Amino acid sequence: MQVPLLFLTVFVIATCGLAYELVAGTVASYLLGDSVTQFSTAIGLYLFALGVGAYLSRFLERNLVARFVDIELAVALLGGCSAAILMLAFAHSSWFRPVLYGTILGTGTLVGLEVPLLLRILRERMEFKELVARVLTVDYIGSLAASLLFPLLLLPRLGLVRTALAFGLANALVALWSTWLLGEQLRRPGPLRARCAMVLMVLLAGLIMADRLTALAEEGLYGDEVVWARSSPYQRIVLTRNRSGFQLFLNGSLQFSSADEYRYHEALVHPGVLAAWRALGRPPARALVLGGGDGLAVRELLRYDSLREVTLVDLDPAVTQLASSHPLLREQNGGALSSPRVRVINDDAMHWLDEAVRRSSSSFELVVADFPDPSSFAVGKLYTTRFYRLVRRVLVPGGVLVVQSTSPLFARQSFWCIVQTLRAAGLAVRPYHALVPSFGEWGFALAQRADDAPPPPPARPALPPGLRYLDERSLEALFVFPPDMAEVPVQPNRLNNQVLVSYYEREWKRWN
Repeated sequence: MQVPLLFLTVFVIATCGLAYELVAGTVASYLLGDSVTQFSTAIGLYLFALGVGAYLSRFLERNLVARFVDIELAVALLGGCSAAILMLAFAHSSWFRPVLYGTILGTGTLVGLEVPLLLRILRERMEFKELVARVLTVDYIGSLAASLLFPLLLLPRLGLVRTALAFGLANALVALWSTWLLGEQLRRPGPLRARCAMVLMVLLAGLIMADRLTALAEEGLYGDEVVWARSSPYQRIVLTRNRSGFQLFLNGSLQFSSADEYRYHEALVHPGVLAAWRALGRPPARALVLGGGDGLAVRELLRYDSLREVTLVDLDPAVTQLASSHPLLREQNGGALSSPRVRVINDDAMHWLDEAVRRSSSSFELVVADFPDPSSFAVGKLYTTRFYRLVRRVLVPGGVLVVQSTSPLFARQSFWCIVQTLRAAGLAVRPYHALVPSFGEWGFALAQRADDAPPPPPARPALPPGLRYLDERSLEALFVFPPDMAEVPVQPNRLNNQVLVSYYEREWKRWN
C-alpha cells in the first residue's frame, strides 16, 4: 500500500509544479500582454530553474525525508502565494518583472529539487530502472492533469489567486502525509508536522481571504473601485467605477469608459452603415459584428430599423453574459443583446468565418470588426490578410467592412499596417479617425471589395436621430488626416509573421 501512495505523492507534486508555471505565465500575459512572449519566457525560465534545482539536490546528503518535507512546504508557500504576490507587485510596475522572474526561479528551483530527492529516498524500495520509469511516467501524467485542470476547471471556477492557493494546499498536504508515509526515516517528526500545520493554516487563511486579496491587488492596479471581476478561460474581466462612470477592462487593458464610449462606437458603426447604404443603393439589412461582446456596437446598429438581423460573434461567453445581465452594462448597451433582431454566437471569429465560408451559409452587407488591439499573436491573427480575405468572402457585392485600427497618432505604423493589410487582402480602404478622450486619437478603416462593380446612383442616407457625437459636418472631418498621422511605409500583417504585433508592442512602449 505504501508504494502506490508514494507514486500518488509524485503525481500531486508534478501537478502542482506545472500549475505554478501556468499561474506565472497567465498572470504575466494578463498584465503584460503578448501571451506568446510571456508564456515562452515563463516556460523557458521555469525549465532552467528545474535544472538548477536538480543540480542543487546533489548537495543534500543527510535527513533526506526531512529536507523533502521542508522543500514541499517552501513550494507550498511560494507557489501558493505566487498569484497574489504578482498581482500586488503589478501595482508598482518597476518591481513587477524582477518579482515575476524571481518567483519563477524560486518556485522552479524548489520544484526541481523534489523528484531527485524522492528518487534517492525510494531507491531502496525497488529496482532503479523500474523506479525511474515509474516516477517519470507518473510525473508526466501529473503535468498533463495540471494542463487540463488549470484552464478548463480551476481558473474559471476559482480564479488565479484561489487556484494557486489550492495547489499550495496540495503541496502542504503532501508534506504532512510524507511525515507518516516516510516516518520510519524521520528522527523527530513532531517539529516537521508543526511546520506543516502552520503552512496549512496560512494557506487556508489565504483561501478565505482570497477575494479580499484579489480586490486589494486589482484596486491597486486599476486605481478605482472594482465592482465586478471574474476570470474566464480566455481572460480576466474587470468592471471598475469612479465619479465619471464605469470602465470595462480585459486582461488589464481598458475596453471602454462609459463617459465617452459613445464617441468610439458612433465612429465605429455609422460611417460603415452609410457607406454600405450608398454602395447598395438601399439601407443594409444584415450585419455581422466580430468581437464587440459588450453590445455597444450592436446598440448603434439597432438604431437602423432596416437592419433585420445582426449576428454577433464573440469568443468569450462570460463577456456576452455580462453584457446581457449586469445592470451597468445592460443599461449602457440598451439591452441590445436581448433584441429579437440579434443573434449571439460564442466562437473564435476566424474559426466561425472559416466555417461560414466553407458552407457558403452567410453573406452580409456590413461587417464590423471590433476586436481588442493587436497586443498579442492570439489577437493579431484577427488583423491578418488571411482573416480579411475570409471577411471579404462573406461580404455581398457593395458590402462594407469597418475595422477598429488602434491609434494613428500613438501607434502610427500599427494603424497603417492594418490599412495596408486590408489592401493586400483585395479590399479598397478609406481610413479615418476620431478623438475619444479615454484613448486619445483613435483610428478606423472602411473597406470594400476592390473588384466590386461601380455603385448604383447615390442614395441619400442620413444619420439616425439621437447621436451625441456625429453629425454631417463632423462625419466628413473624420476622413482628414493631419501630417503627424499621415501614411507611413509598412508591411502587411500576415499569419506567418504577424509583424503588426511587433509594430504595436514597440510603439506603445514609448507611451506606457
